[in-house]
Amino acid sequence: MSTLRDDRRSTWTQAAAQAAAFVALLWAIEVVDTVVGNRLDQYGVQPRESEGLLGIVFAPVLHGGWAHLSANTVPTLVLLFLVLASGIRRGLVATAIIWMVGGVGVWLVAPADTVHLGASVLVFGWLVYLMVRGFFTGRAREIVLGLVLVVVYGGVLVGVLPGQPGISWQGHLFGALGGGVAAYALRRRP
Repeated sequence: MSTLRDDRRSTWTQAAAQAAAFVALLWAIEVVDTVVGNRLDQYGVQPRESEGLLGIVFAPVLHGGWAHLSANTVPTLVLLFLVLASGIRRGLVATAIIWMVGGVGVWLVAPADTVHLGASVLVFGWLVYLMVRGFFTGRAREIVLGLVLVVVYGGVLVGVLPGQPGISWQGHLFGALGGGVAAYALRRRP
């Protein structure tokens, strides 16, 4: 019993450390981007442009300024920790699925001559992943966590709808779809 508790504590510690390290990386990249005159922003997703394919890889770690990064920081810390806390490997695979589905979806669907960037593609993906994975796995604690997140963050999902200029609703939508795909792909019954 003690070993299981120690393993869980170790996983939570690793999850917290990795979430904090990822956020620190985002802030470090924004420092570099500021120093080079925001030239890194061109490496966001540029829909249907061959150069824009690089954005699938780089867009989630780039931000359109300090306010954009600040808005993504707390949700990234909280949701990435929760995703990784149930298993580092599973969380990283879920993140990879969300990253790719979100990026490819934006590249295929978003309007031409635009650049899409920011960790919100991951934030929306992690949120939906956490909300629905319990229904695929049948694990009671994952279902309860999903319901709590629906109550706490559910209103945020309105961001998948078009409306606010300068906000990539396509990134939010395809990130959220990626979260659903990840939850389904990583389902396994206890």
